[in-house]
Amino acid sequence: MSAMLAARLYSTAIPLPQSPSPPSRFHLRPSPAAGSRSLAPRAAASTTAVATKPAAAAPLSADRTDVRIGLPSKGRMAEQTLSLLKSCQLSVRQLNPRQYTADIPLIPNLEVWFQRPKDIVRKLQSGDLDLGIVGFDTVSEYGQVNDDLVVVHDALDFGQCHLSLAVPKGGIFENIHSVEDMAKMPEWTEEKPLRVVTGFGYLGAKFLKENGFKHVRLLSADGALESFPPMGMADAIVDLVSSGTTLRENNLKEIEGGVVLESQATLVASRRSLHKRKGVLEITHELLERLEAHLRASTELMVTANMRGNSAEDVAERVLSLTSICGLQGPTISPVYCRCDGKVAVEYYAMNAVVPQKLLYKAIQQLRSIGGSGVLVMKLTYIFDEETPRWRNLLTELGL
Repeated sequence: MSAMLAARLYSTAIPLPQSPSPPSRFHLRPSPAAGSRSLAPRAAASTTAVATKPAAAAPLSADRTDVRIGLPSKGRMAEQTLSLLKSCQLSVRQLNPRQYTADIPLIPNLEVWFQRPKDIVRKLQSGDLDLGIVGFDTVSEYGQVNDDLVVVHDALDFGQCHLSLAVPKGGIFENIHSVEDMAKMPEWTEEKPLRVVTGFGYLGAKFLKENGFKHVRLLSADGALESFPPMGMADAIVDLVSSGTTLRENNLKEIEGGVVLESQATLVASRRSLHKRKGVLEITHELLERLEAHLRASTELMVTANMRGNSAEDVAERVLSLTSICGLQGPTISPVYCRCDGKVAVEYYAMNAVVPQKLLYKAIQQLRSIGGSGVLVMKLTYIFDEETPRWRNLLTELGL
């Protein structure tokens, strides 16, 4: 088993750059309508454009005219990425499942490349990809504050998890409840350092140093990290946590202050490509518009109901008195024409309003209370604003 580990011993401190990480030049926040958490990571990764040493800028390939986007090639992240794009009317067409390339018919000149998440980040930096969809944890670990990486959309609403420090529930950690407690433990010495196993060497080391740990040995491993402490191969782990079930089933616990960063799927771009490669900015705009509009629509429903009234204003007055039906700017009221005694007449008015999914049943009850009937409920694909807030943020970041 030891041959599978790349162990590094730090006798007095974790060797990280002595100068503090440069402040972020690009802070994107999810729009309120998207209903997503901000991805401002905690402690060890507090920047959105994420390097210890920025990679040397590779020249853009002069002979490549297509725009390339990297998508995860395997696993749940890959399935959820394709599902999101399909929901945005951007189905990916892969003619041969053994090939790494595909296309999106609705966006000409966009070439899809299926890659491992960490390779997406690396190839964005090398100039072989222009755009990518990847978890923020991967951007942070393998991008490492590279100024060429731009997080275009930081909250695609899937792949939610957090990178966290976890320790055994019992033994010497039984009464350890915070990172501060753990850093002060007398057990860790130059001769017997704290052994931490992780697949996130950059973020893990940075986090431990910033939280005052002096004697640490980092062990690098992929997969089944929860088995290391019970087997006596490590004292703690730094790993991704979703529900926490796997930690609990292996008698491990998270401690206060131990979250390294919060993560979910993000749309990332190469700054150089956005500036220099023809078509990248325009395709990014379309992707961003579709993603933003769809994510906003995914939490809303269109409700239509017929209501008796003396006038459209009369119906609007009653609808606006309700707390759960306000629409985007307000309800739309229109006459419903019918034939009565051989004449065209208006007895009903149709009320249309956008309602949050979580308030649907309450909205229907309130509509009924003011005479609503024949209530129709429809899903929405997009809700486009006059301008996507993240697009304005991106242009500002690019100086355009």
